[in-house]
Amino acid sequence: MKFVKLNPDKIISRRSFIKKSSAVIASTAFMSQIAYPDSTPKKIKIGVVGGSFGLGFQWQYHPDCIVDAVSDLRPERKARLMEVYKCAKSYDSLEELVKDPAIDAVAVFTEGPNHAKHVIECMKNGKHVISAVPACMGGGVEQAHQLLDAVEKFGLSYMMAESDYYQGYTISARKFYAEKKFGEIFYAEATYQHPGLEALYFENGKRTWRHGMAPMHYPTHQAAYLIGTTGERLTEVSCQGWGDGDPILKDNVYNNPFWNETALFKTNRGHSFKVNIWWKGAHKETARGELVGTKMSFYGPTANGMGPVIVRSEGNRKEIDDGGYERDLPAFENYNQPNWAESDMLPESMRKIVGGHGGSSTFITHEFIDALVHQRTPDVNIYEAIAYTVPGIIAHESALQGGTLLKIPQFDKVKKA
Repeated sequence: MKFVKLNPDKIISRRSFIKKSSAVIASTAFMSQIAYPDSTPKKIKIGVVGGSFGLGFQWQYHPDCIVDAVSDLRPERKARLMEVYKCAKSYDSLEELVKDPAIDAVAVFTEGPNHAKHVIECMKNGKHVISAVPACMGGGVEQAHQLLDAVEKFGLSYMMAESDYYQGYTISARKFYAEKKFGEIFYAEATYQHPGLEALYFENGKRTWRHGMAPMHYPTHQAAYLIGTTGERLTEVSCQGWGDGDPILKDNVYNNPFWNETALFKTNRGHSFKVNIWWKGAHKETARGELVGTKMSFYGPTANGMGPVIVRSEGNRKEIDDGGYERDLPAFENYNQPNWAESDMLPESMRKIVGGHGGSSTFITHEFIDALVHQRTPDVNIYEAIAYTVPGIIAHESALQGGTLLKIPQFDKVKKA
């Protein structure tokens, strides 16, 4: 069956979408993941590029998708892609694969600094694209402009495969927000702790693209927790960095002197958002977040094993503090996290699959294919992807300047709530 190219005039653009109220934005973002048909007359033919991270998705199990071709520069990785996705067709490079007229869309899971370049190459050849995070890396804000220009010029669909947008507790947070349970979320915090990352800096004695990577150049997991819940944008940032003079920090292509960075962002609604991205130190690996509201707060799972927690300000409970003063006593409860992967948010054929990255990969797989089939804009579209990515670029610049407060360029016009 011949694939019909999406008509940009029929797609709900981010610019028109954001004119709705913040509550509607959150509700739509949550509802767009629910209860789509398990099959349609059209099956999307996808090409998968990148035999490392690219192995972690479930294209072969989606009822509306066929893995038509795969590619990797390394023969052994290409062979593994063919095995996992049960695909007989392969190419030696992305540049060859995108010329195949049978392919409708390409999943780009190449090195971080190549994401924008490879997305643009795919779109030049008429392919819809999903790429790994971040949307752009190493090319500064100008690279974000180039990526956006390509998506708007060619009128094709783009999605960023952001895992934390589809973590169970983030899905729950969006549901709470759509139901207006938080009141006003005036503060948020998110952290990505990944000690020992330097183990990925070398392979067979050679430097990889991760060698010396600036922490804030990888901000999308944290940004997705707040932006993916409320729709607000990050407008200003002050960031501090820490390094210990390790040789890696004195000699890398990123000119990055930091292992860890901590940023305080201001949003377009006047709220505060603290982000920690740490590569080194005595801390357990985790990616988590918390949203603090006037009526309810939601704390994601911690590295010490504590699950999600809800705190409610009920106003009818009191306690005496250690100074003898009476104060409100919030209600505290453990949250029993639903397994959204077994709900109708996924096609039935994908509900029993244990996806990677906290189960998020099955949702990412479904969202991209379903958006193409139903000719709608994916949740983490180009405007969202840039909103998750660019603040980190500016935060790192702030850290290099000793914490100077910097403005964050905006790529879409967001109405203040």
